[in-house]
Amino acid sequence: MVDYDVIVVGGGPAGLAFARSLAGSGLRLAVVERQPLDALADPVPDGREIALTHRSVATLEALDAWARLDPADVAPLRAARVFNGSSRFALTFGGTMSGDDRLGQLVPNHRIRRALFQAVEGQDGLTLFAGSTVTEVRTDRRRAEVALSDGRSLTARLLVASDSRLSDVRDRLGIKAEINRLGQSMMVCRVVHEGDHGGVATEWFDHGHTIAMLPLNGRMSSAVLTLPAAAMQRIAALAPEALGAEITRRYHGRLGTMTPVEAPHVYPLVMTYADHFAATRAALIGDTAVGMHPVTAHGFNFGLQGQATLARLVREAAAKGRDIAAPLLLRRYEMTHRLATRPLYTATKLLVRLYTDERPPFAIARHAALRAAAHLPLVRGTVTRLLMQH
Repeated sequence: MVDYDVIVVGGGPAGLAFARSLAGSGLRLAVVERQPLDALADPVPDGREIALTHRSVATLEALDAWARLDPADVAPLRAARVFNGSSRFALTFGGTMSGDDRLGQLVPNHRIRRALFQAVEGQDGLTLFAGSTVTEVRTDRRRAEVALSDGRSLTARLLVASDSRLSDVRDRLGIKAEINRLGQSMMVCRVVHEGDHGGVATEWFDHGHTIAMLPLNGRMSSAVLTLPAAAMQRIAALAPEALGAEITRRYHGRLGTMTPVEAPHVYPLVMTYADHFAATRAALIGDTAVGMHPVTAHGFNFGLQGQATLARLVREAAAKGRDIAAPLLLRRYEMTHRLATRPLYTATKLLVRLYTDERPPFAIARHAALRAAAHLPLVRGTVTRLLMQH
């Protein structure tokens, strides 16, 4: 039996950021991660490009992670445009209307993971249990206890679950979640192209598919294609030349011929929202609390925001010699993070339904919605501020 103040299950971005947020607090931390140590230290590319808001960049700076990124891996996101069907009309966010040089920054997910690992490596008071899985969870008013796959048991005053949107620890804590399996898959693939994207991201809801282009440095973009799972299997299996031609065709050649520079990665689309973000001596952060659809590019930012909220409350309690897992503290965290995430999560669900349903009433409604939003500066300004989050 080993005693800690906090056990974090999940060494992904949210879990590592939370551990780093508690650096210098005097708390003893354990991070349990199923991946081996070498996979944490040098993650392989997973194809995902993260659109970081200004607030998220500031958070990574405070965690000593931002400076560890290679500037060549950071691409400016200057504006975003939304298209529907064959219409040339586009709803634009950012650019001159934002009053800022950019909406945010695009950074490869695996680079952020590596930077966060480097930030926590050797951190005083932190023990990393890599290559271990949690086999049992128990909590009561006095402590939380987890059993590991190697036979060890750990106890702590607070257990923090950050082990994916289909979290095993969340289930073991008895916390239910709204799980929306959308029956679609997302393929991400880096491509080079002839045209200049100008730092503008596009989201195009066309008939039968959704395709987005995230602008990277140079004449390169991350193509993000969403299709029913069965159709996606066929496309992802294409040879590079044929895959490039398929992406070019689906994007109607707007950036010229596209050529893949990396193998595609495919992910099933699942949205989740936990019924509660806290339980007795336990809290949920990251995708374990809120698993967003990528259409709003906000899931990662919510993960950083949530861990920062919880870490601030825990640090304040520790500094005052109070219980770091007091029911009132955990309720404050839950209320704060729910207010920050629920509106956009609900709006995203409606957006996904509106722009993926091919029945005529929905096709008419989505075009009308884009046109209406374009004539409502307050709506566009609100969305832009949300995307930027200074």
